[in-house]
Amino acid sequence: MSDRFEPPDPQRRTHRSPQRRPGAAGLALLGLPVPVDDPAEASRHTFPDGGRWRTEVPSVEGPEVLAAVLDEAARLSVPVHRVSQGSGVWMLTDQEVSEMVAGCAEHGVELCLFTGPRGSWDIGAATRTTSGGAGLRARGQAALAGCVEDALRAAELGVRCLLVADEGVLWVLHRLRERGGLPPDLTFKVSALVGPVNAVSYTLWEQLGADSINIPSDLTLEHLTEIRRLSRAPMDFYLEAPDDLGGYVRMYDAAELIRRGAPIYLKFGLSRAPGLYPYGEQLREVALRSARERVRRGRLVLDLLARHGAEAGMSPLGSRLPGTLRRFPVPQNP
Repeated sequence: MSDRFEPPDPQRRTHRSPQRRPGAAGLALLGLPVPVDDPAEASRHTFPDGGRWRTEVPSVEGPEVLAAVLDEAARLSVPVHRVSQGSGVWMLTDQEVSEMVAGCAEHGVELCLFTGPRGSWDIGAATRTTSGGAGLRARGQAALAGCVEDALRAAELGVRCLLVADEGVLWVLHRLRERGGLPPDLTFKVSALVGPVNAVSYTLWEQLGADSINIPSDLTLEHLTEIRRLSRAPMDFYLEAPDDLGGYVRMYDAAELIRRGAPIYLKFGLSRAPGLYPYGEQLREVALRSARERVRRGRLVLDLLARHGAEAGMSPLGSRLPGTLRRFPVPQNP
């Protein structure tokens, strides 16, 4: 008999262990204090399918990167509910969008594309100052119109989820959806770069039309509890954030993020990786390598949840809608 220790394979688990605190057994063996369960209440909300969490792979910038993500997800048995793209609809040809729509439909994965012009690529100087100016927001009516054009074009090509980084753009797109100018099952996702940092601003994004809202990854667990006391809108959260969002790695918080933040999308980001936006052929190799590593990071998160008996409650694959959310009344005129 070999004396070599072989850890159990989480993918071959036949039953779920009771949920436990990371490191509890080792600390207790040494008589050291074990992390105390936080008494704050768990979120009482779920997705409409009853699930408490879903998965997302971000920075999927085109058909070739999507194929790499889907292949790696199949190889590593990583369930993927949604993939998102950051460069924007306007950086893709009609054929590329159609290929991504078809590829996602074949695998039951939701495709989310970013809407058009944004301040960080505009000619305005304020975004290049230390203050960051208005960030990604659409500067002027022409930029807003470009985002609307992207939304109309993407919807016509079959896309049913769009990323938004501006309150005005979101409100206009939501009103178009309500008035029949966009499909009623089209959903809107708020970008991490404009995400709210308190519960009241979170509810404002919800009421403007957001169907899922990316909050910054430096918010505390207590902040998530505060948000859930006011809103049930799905939350997006980078377990590992890109460097321009802080580079945080919070894998060991995954179980508590689900408990506090449900319904929540666990996003498998990647720190210490080159920026990809706006994406093009010059970034092909790094985009493909980064995409595969994001999926591997997802496998690490899933294994961690399994080891700690916290993997229960995932939404069925193929589910995408957020359920009934609170909205501001939509006026007939501006």
